[in-house]
Amino acid sequence: MKLYIAEKPSLGRAIADGLTSLLNKPHRKQQGYIELANGDVVSWCIGHLLEQAEPDAYNEAYKSWKLEHLPIVPQEWQLKAKSQTRSQLTVLRKLVKQADQIVHAGDPDREGQLLVDEVLSHLKISAHKRKNTQRCLISDLNPPAVKRALQSLRSNQEFVPLSVSALSRSRADWLYGMNMTRAYTLQGQKAGYKGVLSVGRVQTPLLGLVVKRDEEIENFISRDFYQVEATLVNSNNESFVLKWQPSEACKPYQDEEGRVLHKPLAENVCQRITGQPAEITRLEQKEKQQPPPLPFNLSTLQIEAAKAFSMSAQQVLDTCQSLYERHQLITYPRSDSRHLPNEQHNLAPQVIRAIGQNCQPLTEYAQQAQPNLKSKAFNDSKVEAHHAIVPSEKSISVEQFSKLNQFEQKVYRHIARQYLMQFFPAYQY
Repeated sequence: MKLYIAEKPSLGRAIADGLTSLLNKPHRKQQGYIELANGDVVSWCIGHLLEQAEPDAYNEAYKSWKLEHLPIVPQEWQLKAKSQTRSQLTVLRKLVKQADQIVHAGDPDREGQLLVDEVLSHLKISAHKRKNTQRCLISDLNPPAVKRALQSLRSNQEFVPLSVSALSRSRADWLYGMNMTRAYTLQGQKAGYKGVLSVGRVQTPLLGLVVKRDEEIENFISRDFYQVEATLVNSNNESFVLKWQPSEACKPYQDEEGRVLHKPLAENVCQRITGQPAEITRLEQKEKQQPPPLPFNLSTLQIEAAKAFSMSAQQVLDTCQSLYERHQLITYPRSDSRHLPNEQHNLAPQVIRAIGQNCQPLTEYAQQAQPNLKSKAFNDSKVEAHHAIVPSEKSISVEQFSKLNQFEQKVYRHIARQYLMQFFPAYQY
């Protein structure tokens, strides 16, 4: 029996549907898994089924917070089952024992890699099963894309470094958070503070940045600075504007950004050049081009959506998850890559056609796009487990698109527009 383990039920159902289509036979839904007609099984995690154990799991004495216990550094790391998903771990325990072959189908990022790997380690699968475990990378939940992924399995051994990086992040968070929170809280108690002083690898530096910025705003003192601009008219009665670039001699009158703070200096320059002839000593002209901007990853999409639509980072992520899982209109959203594999270029005609049908404001641009063009976004060497966020090849009616909420429509249009740019020539100037 071959066992497919997905990261979440929605992905598990997509895999089961893809396999059912390939087998051309129906499947049966069971408690916590789906059984295929050929005897293979699709099951899933529900996010992380395991979590790092608390310090007292290593030593009962750590239930009391004392400085002499620090630093707490586990010699053998322990994971414990999350209480709310313990039943699903029990289902997987049974299925893993029965399986002859395992297919890891976690999300195509480092957390998705670790999420299933840690379950397999926790369940103590045999060395033979571990060596022969395969990896299925699904970044698009549409049936054609799922079937392509199921027919392109790779060895899970290739992704050990990805899993180790996620594990390192998890353990670093634990070491930093557990030890520093206890240390700061105990020191705070000595000073009379009654609460817990929570410290985290990410949250504490971020809090520091917020505090620093707040102090900069509070202590900011506005200062006037002066720029000198001159309008020149040539013999053909053509006019253009030039900006004065202060010389080295002006440095004592400039701030750290090179702006002139001394008004008399600027006024003196104005007086000296007003009405005077100017001579062009050198003219250099170059033809330049600007290539299309790369497709979005999650962070760049969040930044752009915040500017364009005043959406928070969480709203963008939630909207992307809905477009990916519920509507299947975009590819995997939790990506940090802005590039696409070369094979993705083969899908360009279908994706462009889908954009033109789905999103009326982009229909004209979709018709003008040139799918034979290949921008620098298509680069296998810059793509690992996942690629940039792009529209899927799924087409829906205008009426169906209008039923998406406003955020979903705006974010899809933003992603689609960025994708279409890959199929237009570079801007020449």
